[in-house]
Amino acid sequence: MKTSFSPDNDGDEKKLSAQGNYMTTGCAERLKAEIKDLLYVQRPDMVKTVAWAASNGDRSENADYIYGKKRLREIDRRIRHLTKRMDAAIIIDPVGQASVAKGRVLFGSTVTVENEDGEEKVLSIVGVDEIDSARGRISWVSPIGRALLGSSEGDAVTVKTPAGDKEYEVVEVAYIALD
Repeated sequence: MKTSFSPDNDGDEKKLSAQGNYMTTGCAERLKAEIKDLLYVQRPDMVKTVAWAASNGDRSENADYIYGKKRLREIDRRIRHLTKRMDAAIIIDPVGQASVAKGRVLFGSTVTVENEDGEEKVLSIVGVDEIDSARGRISWVSPIGRALLGSSEGDAVTVKTPAGDKEYEVVEVAYIALD
C-alpha cells in the first residue's frame, strides 16, 4: 500500500485547527504544570515585586516597576496561550491507542522507518506542542507524519518534499509510553 502527502494538495490550516489540538498525556501534564507554576508561583512573586517597586515613588523612571509590569504581561499572555491550547486539547494516551490501532500507525505511535538507503529512524507521532526532532518526536501534521498515519508494518510511504519524493518503509509500529 502506498500513501503520499503533498503540502500543495492536502489540507489547509483552518481545516487542521478545526480538528482540535491533539496531544499525548505527557504533554498535557507538562502544560498543566506550567500553567500551575505561572499562576501560583511566578505571577504572585512578580505582583509582590511590582507592588514594592510602585511604593518607591516615581514610576516613570523606576526600572523594577517597568520591568515587573512587562513581565506580568508576558506571564498573563503565556497563561492565556496555554489555557487556549488546553481548552482545545484532545488528549490521547499512546499506550491506549494499541487496542484501537490494529497494527496501523495512529497518533501517539512510535514508528521505525527505513529510508531508500537502508537507514532506520525511530519516529514518534505527537502533537504540535511536543515536537522534538532530536528525540524523534514529529508532528502528526508534518509531511512525514501525515504520510505515515494509517499505514502498517511493511507499507511503503512516499513523502513529497521540496527536494523531491522520499520513500520510507514502515518496519515496526509500537505503542509505548512517551515520557
